[in-house]
Amino acid sequence: MNSPGRIFTYLILLTVQVLLCNYLHLSQYVMVSILPAMVLFSDVRLSGVKVLCLAFVLSFAVDFLSDGVLGLNVLALIPVAFVRDGVIRLVFGEDHFARGEGISLVRQGIWKISAAIIMVQSLFLLIYIWADGAGTRPFWFCALRFAASLAAGGVLSLPVARVLTAEKTPDRW
Repeated sequence: MNSPGRIFTYLILLTVQVLLCNYLHLSQYVMVSILPAMVLFSDVRLSGVKVLCLAFVLSFAVDFLSDGVLGLNVLALIPVAFVRDGVIRLVFGEDHFARGEGISLVRQGIWKISAAIIMVQSLFLLIYIWADGAGTRPFWFCALRFAASLAAGGVLSLPVARVLTAEKTPDRW
């Protein structure tokens, strides 16, 4: 996250997430979030504490700038940041940490990227829906909301993965 281009990319994606929260209300069954993908595809060289701080800042900004319950995204995104390294090790292997190389959509393929997105989206949505319902909604409503939100969030997270995992190409004159 050191380069100004990477920070600018995260600011644009944060703006997109705030717009999604404020203006994309498809129904009460769908909650769309790209925050788990933003945390998952952050630089693998970042320490666990920096990833947790990144998750807190991103989710707090979304909570503060959108019309929702303050702290709900924070509550759901911090565990995603906590398990991020384990998901990367499980899906992509240990090599990314040993070599310090980033995850790439081209090298890992759409299926591995999709599997990782589904894992972190599922964790995020389970916590978010559980905390949002607070025991007042029936199980079937929560299950339907989880499935619809997972489908919508998973599809919208693929372009985010493409943007955040883009490999740098050398400048050609």
